[in-house]
Amino acid sequence: MPARGKHRRPGNSTLIRGIVAAGTGGAALALPLVGATGAHAAQPVQAAQAAPNAVPQVSLVTYKVVKGDTLSKIAKARTTGDWKKLYKANRAVIGNDPSAIRPGLKLTVGTKNGRTPAKTAKATTASAVTPAAATTYTDDLDGWIKQSLDVMAQQGIPGSYDGIYRNIIRESSGNPQAMNNWDSNAVAGTPSKGLLQVIDPTFTAYHVTGTSLDPFDPVANITAACNYAAARYGSIDNVFGAY
Repeated sequence: MPARGKHRRPGNSTLIRGIVAAGTGGAALALPLVGATGAHAAQPVQAAQAAPNAVPQVSLVTYKVVKGDTLSKIAKARTTGDWKKLYKANRAVIGNDPSAIRPGLKLTVGTKNGRTPAKTAKATTASAVTPAAATTYTDDLDGWIKQSLDVMAQQGIPGSYDGIYRNIIRESSGNPQAMNNWDSNAVAGTPSKGLLQVIDPTFTAYHVTGTSLDPFDPVANITAACNYAAARYGSIDNVFGAY
């Protein structure tokens, strides 16, 4: 049994308490907890296949020139935009001066009629990338530790399964609802809570983003405690007693 007064409030080296008053008899419990952090699922990603380079599909029509028209204006409005090609196709009607078009002239115009793929006119159907399988965790001590380790790996927090498990068994016997109501922290109004017996000020200071804000949440409790242990001892693996 750790000596009385090992856990202090934040102003005097905030600590995590190591004694369970829940009386679990040393057996690891696997109790579900409402609000436990859910499994981190890889989000599905969808992407459409890129269509081949497209070319304009055209059809030939007769266009009657009106007042104010120019070859450039007609080309931009009714063709692919190249007035020189329009002039070349209608030179016999226009004459040698491309600026000499006049109202009433009838030009053969290749109108823009939509766009189709260069190699095929078949529509390309969007294809979704197969989503990665979601990681699932069992709602028990083993699952909580494994989920915490995944969160810790993402955040660069050191620790091993064995180190976490060893400290949980000593601190709470695996009961996520364990709370110490008798030590100096409890008397001061900050009882130790959860699997790794974290007091509220420590949980708040070392809470890991992405986990629950509930100190009794198994995954949130483990990751916050391991974050604290990493800052104070280098890793939860280096903790072998009250911390």
